[in-house]
Amino acid sequence: MDPRYQQLARQLVRYSTSLKRGERVLLDLVETPEEMGVALIREVRAVKAEPFLRLGSSRLGRELLMGASEDQYQLTAKHLLNEMRDMDAYIAIRGAHNTNETSDVPSQRMGVAMKHMRKVQDHRVKKTKWCVLRWPHAAMAQQAEMSTEAFEDFYFKACLLDYKALLPAMNALKKAMEKTDEVHIIDKGTDLKFSIKEIPAIVCGGNYNIPDGEVFTAPVKDSVEGVIAYNAPTIYRGISFDGITLTFEKGKIVKAVAAGGKTRALNKILDTDKGARFVGEFAIGFHPLIREPMRDILFDEKIAGSFHFTPGQAYEEADNGNRSSVHWDMVSIQRKDYGGGEIYFDGKLFRKDGKFLMKSLEKLNG
Repeated sequence: MDPRYQQLARQLVRYSTSLKRGERVLLDLVETPEEMGVALIREVRAVKAEPFLRLGSSRLGRELLMGASEDQYQLTAKHLLNEMRDMDAYIAIRGAHNTNETSDVPSQRMGVAMKHMRKVQDHRVKKTKWCVLRWPHAAMAQQAEMSTEAFEDFYFKACLLDYKALLPAMNALKKAMEKTDEVHIIDKGTDLKFSIKEIPAIVCGGNYNIPDGEVFTAPVKDSVEGVIAYNAPTIYRGISFDGITLTFEKGKIVKAVAAGGKTRALNKILDTDKGARFVGEFAIGFHPLIREPMRDILFDEKIAGSFHFTPGQAYEEADNGNRSSVHWDMVSIQRKDYGGGEIYFDGKLFRKDGKFLMKSLEKLNG
């Protein structure tokens, strides 16, 4: 067995979910090597916890989605929710041999499934210790424009980062965000203002997503004003987008444009429900090893020198009251090699060209 599988299993079990004797953990593996599953099961048993297993397939999942009905996904969600209620923890590794597998699923069918599956996700997030990550198939390497071997090396280095060493600086960022009222973001094509007053900031240091490296909050729902031009590509519901620009008035997206003839597809997603045109998350990313976008949000939202501003559902830990079946993390990179940019907190320059200015945050500058 590749020793990195054992290292990753150890981190997921002993650090990310901190499994204890007698706890039950659901291992949800989609197109993941059996060896990785074996490593996880052995590590779970090594700490005297109980492993449970669910296997999935992107292609079979697509086939179900193509004919998704209310009754089908209502019943599916009911059974999955009952399963989740019996668990203390949840570890999901989601691989995909084709990252665009669901690109032709009708949005109405996708919306039906996501509406009902949201109940399962909400319980998992609120009631279990959980961690979610991808698996580095060749399809991901292609997205990252890397060879398979080089991408695997990058993947394991990024996932096995010493997150604990960054926690003091992450907590300092959390404190700074929770003291802030107005945020002002300026870069090429972006001039955006909003309030984050009295909304908690949440540290993400390897406990929920791997790789990790962000602190998130949410804007006051109706406070967002201005324009944001995202410079990182994105993929949502299996559809790739570039050059997204959003215009806000009183918190609502009143104009949405995408390059490459994708404006109609963009607006179709934003019209999924009323909450999809409001923002549910604002986060600052700082993983030192993740530098370039690869259309995979678990990586892209952690890019060094980035932030993401997310149409759709707010997290209850940092809640602005927005509810939606959409949660679309769109990313902008403000390092000099991407054109630079500034983030101001209450009128004071806080981060310039992707670098924090406070001494207590220097370790987050990579």
